[in-house]
Amino acid sequence: MTEEEILTLQDLAAYLKIAEKTLYGYAQKGTIPGIKIGSAWRFRKADIDAWLEDRRKLTESSRRSAKKQEG
Repeated sequence: MTEEEILTLQDLAAYLKIAEKTLYGYAQKGTIPGIKIGSAWRFRKADIDAWLEDRRKLTESSRRSAKKQEG
């Protein structure tokens, strides 16, 4: 898979290891970066990887905050 690659909903669901129905809901709500072409969703792998990195940073940040509140 290259950074320039365009993924279908099915491809991305497999890549993220989540249900297609869940991914479709995320796309419809704008939770995950995607483009609707006609009735089909498409996703740039580079955008998805950047989105995943943002989510990772948010998760780490919230864990650090939780630890500070505990201690």
